[in-house]
Amino acid sequence: MILAATLTIITGAPVSGQEARARWERMCQIRAEKFDLVMPTAMEDNDLDMWIVVMREGLLDPLWEALGRGYVGDWGFWVFTSQGARVERAVLGVGGYRLEQCDVYDYFGSADELADYVASRDPDRIGVNIAESIGGADGLSYTSFNRLKEQLGSYGDRLVSAERFVSDFRATRTAVEIAAFAEAGEISREIAERAFSNEVITPGQTTLEDVAWWMSDQQLARGLESSFDMPSVYITGPDGIVATSTDRIIQRGDLLMLDWGVGFLDFYTDMKRIAYVLREGETEPPLGVRHAFEQGRRVRDIMKATIKPAPTAQEALNRTRTALEVAGFNLVEFNQPSSDPDVTDVVLGPHSVGNWGHGIGPSLAFFNPTRMTYELRPSTLISIELFAYTANPAWDNEKIRIPLEDDAVVTDRGVEWLYPVNDRVLVIK
Repeated sequence: MILAATLTIITGAPVSGQEARARWERMCQIRAEKFDLVMPTAMEDNDLDMWIVVMREGLLDPLWEALGRGYVGDWGFWVFTSQGARVERAVLGVGGYRLEQCDVYDYFGSADELADYVASRDPDRIGVNIAESIGGADGLSYTSFNRLKEQLGSYGDRLVSAERFVSDFRATRTAVEIAAFAEAGEISREIAERAFSNEVITPGQTTLEDVAWWMSDQQLARGLESSFDMPSVYITGPDGIVATSTDRIIQRGDLLMLDWGVGFLDFYTDMKRIAYVLREGETEPPLGVRHAFEQGRRVRDIMKATIKPAPTAQEALNRTRTALEVAGFNLVEFNQPSSDPDVTDVVLGPHSVGNWGHGIGPSLAFFNPTRMTYELRPSTLISIELFAYTANPAWDNEKIRIPLEDDAVVTDRGVEWLYPVNDRVLVIK
């Protein structure tokens, strides 16, 4: 009782809460449903009979968390064998409570069993994590590849890239994944909007990096991770970005931007927020700022109404670009707005999210050309990201860059938000 009371005082929560266990149980449920409901179809679609993930002590694959973690003493192999409606799952050379007690694997054995295990199943095509375009599917090192090929003997000649399979497996979502990601999104939103308030910012005193470190402290206190280095807290002016997460002191009249996300239950968000620091006597942001923000919202509304499942993400992007052009917007290259003050220029960057800030599923973003060719399926988690450049009379018609970004899920009905999105310029008094 004394120990429990002491820990309650220190942590602010009773030990009986067992947050770590609750998160592990949720990950076990996610893992079970991914293996049961998603993996069989993904293996069939990509013509894989087997998938082998290789890890070593100190050299973990990006999918280590997704596959259940575990302690790798020397060499470890996660082996998945297609059996039609179900995938057989084995772990060789890896152990640990969290991995074993999750109860999603059929067999645990030693690493020395690998060659016999594979031969007994006689697969024609064995996928491994080597990838040209997707880092999250490229976890097999050169040394590990050679070791695997040698250990498998003649079956080593049947190794093929699992890049597209890994993308399909990760990006095809179950209901429990979508629920977990939505929770991560709400946590991200709450911290971001508190950061851009007078709770954290005192004009003339608080620096950009003060805000970024406050956000980092929130992550630390809540057991959250991030796929970002430091929250990008920056000021935008007539000449573009003035400073990002530096010792620059926030002043009245500043237009603040924020780009960040959190990691929760192996899900990583990516979002932006905008705030204006009121000058003395002001009660709302200037008209030019409000107009530029509304133009950004118009672009986002069109994107939301237009992006739907498609044979390729490129087709969905083409429809979206056409709809924006019909609405009078001008599509440009990134950070190359036109000098025409009468048009709002737009850059589109909707991309996959989920298990990293930039996910590995189908993408409509210019920086993911390979994944533009992937099918955009229902259940895909996507960041609706855009940059809208609108002339501001107060800046001699130099254009304000309004970045909007929030996370959503693609359904048969189109894009659906997972938490309240950015609907206003936040105000700091």
